[in-house]
Amino acid sequence: MPDQLIAGNWKMHGTVAWSLALVEELKHRNLDALNAEVCVCPPFTALYAVHQALRGTDIKLGAQDVFWKEQGAYTSQISPPMLVELGVSYVIIGHSETRGRFGVPEPDFTEEILRHFGENDATVNLKVKAALLHGLTPIVCVGETLAERQAGQTDAVITAQVKRDIDGLDPAEVGCLVFAYEPVWAIGTGEVCDAPEANRVCALIRHIVTDICGEEAAQSVRVLYGGSVKPDNAHDLLEQPHIDGALVGGASLNANSFAEIVSHAHKIAERRNNGG
Repeated sequence: MPDQLIAGNWKMHGTVAWSLALVEELKHRNLDALNAEVCVCPPFTALYAVHQALRGTDIKLGAQDVFWKEQGAYTSQISPPMLVELGVSYVIIGHSETRGRFGVPEPDFTEEILRHFGENDATVNLKVKAALLHGLTPIVCVGETLAERQAGQTDAVITAQVKRDIDGLDPAEVGCLVFAYEPVWAIGTGEVCDAPEANRVCALIRHIVTDICGEEAAQSVRVLYGGSVKPDNAHDLLEQPHIDGALVGGASLNANSFAEIVSHAHKIAERRNNGG
């Protein structure tokens, strides 16, 4: 199994100057010496500057989204070659904040609608294929809403999302993916899925990949947990056998908090490597 991946999603936070200051703080934590892969995903405006600041470190650069066309009349969109040119290695695709799954009725044109951009499994699938074509590693986000969980639909929702998101990919391509189980009800709310249940759903994702693409692909993918991951719950989550890392939101905006989460992953990896 690959090393655990701890990815920080900075969302729409930070000017270039703020982003560079955070990178400098992270560099002082000597994360390269820890047994975990680390990635930060700043806003598009800071990608170039952060890429330059990360030179000489093992911290990877990620983007928060991508469009599926290489070029064209697609105002506001960012193409895979543009990200590659900026030194991006990972790209988040299908985050719940971009998926249109909240059902706010018109004409209630509220901030709830403005926060979400109508992403669906069809566009996720197109973006995944485009990212892979250009050597980017997608972090494919899946997760259920609170209403779906309360209705007992979690497994059905996750299964449908994973199947549609990887439709048309061959096993080798699927084996290159990272999935992030992000229950919608836990993102930015302070609520967190308890570790055993998060582990169960992450295992389900791997089982779905096994059914579709075989055991080799399933063992190659990494399945992260995301949703209010913080230093005080990271250890319980990361020590679960089917959780291969974390997609961290708010806690990634603080160097101490993010470094502490990476440290938890390091300690777990060290214990496992030593037969513990």
